Amino acid sequence: MVMIISLSNPLIKQARALRQKKTRFETGLFLVEGILHVGEAVEAGWDIQSVFYAPDLLTSSFAREMLARLPVTPQSVSVPVMESLADKENPQGILAVVRQKRTTLADIKPFMRAAALVSPQDPGNVGTVLRTLDAAGVDILFMLEGGVELYHPTVIRASMGTIFWQPIVQSSFADFLEWSRKEQIQLIGTSAKAEMDYQTLVPQAPWVLLLGNEQKGLTPEQTAACDVTVSLPMRGRSSSLNIAVAAGVLLYQFTK
Repeated sequence: MVMIISLSNPLIKQARALRQKKTRFETGLFLVEGILHVGEAVEAGWDIQSVFYAPDLLTSSFAREMLARLPVTPQSVSVPVMESLADKENPQGILAVVRQKRTTLADIKPFMRAAALVSPQDPGNVGTVLRTLDAAGVDILFMLEGGVELYHPTVIRASMGTIFWQPIVQSSFADFLEWSRKEQIQLIGTSAKAEMDYQTLVPQAPWVLLLGNEQKGLTPEQTAACDVTVSLPMRGRSSSLNIAVAAGVLLYQFTK
């Protein structure tokens, strides 16, 4: 296969367009960049549409072996072409076009523990929470009421490949609440005003930990819908924690 060296090559232009949210939404595709992330997408069995690699950058034996295991024939490109596709400087030399997955509430199988982000605004936080869920042994992530686009490049990168293994459901809060009541799931809310210290709660499985918007937290209506609400003690001058940090503290406490 001839190496692509032109930045205006149609295949390259189509792939580069996926850096835009509008194109990702219209095509149902997204970009996965880097040796680790592409390898995780392949191993997890996601639908790989195409793979581009720069031979002059992709020099490790692990990366070369991964190329041989790909479900599609990889397309070699020049370093300038790879740099035009990459979302960050000094790319590792491999990038895949992958089809998105859509998981609904109806698809969910019985589980023990999960977390939900309500209208998250920071893609780095979403990716970090995914990585934390994986580390803590949590089964599912719910993303409620919109917010960050799940397939934003920063979400993919911050998740360190865990996005390809973690079931993720996007839903409205109302539909989620109706479903959780039907399935008899304990909803654990988080609020700085909650009277119960997080260390005193013993969750009743199956449960979902709800984390609100970074700026506003859970709304009064969302808090009222929870079966119990816990708080993290703030002993210094700070009034709150980063949502990903809070998720880590709470999930490790509830899964120990």
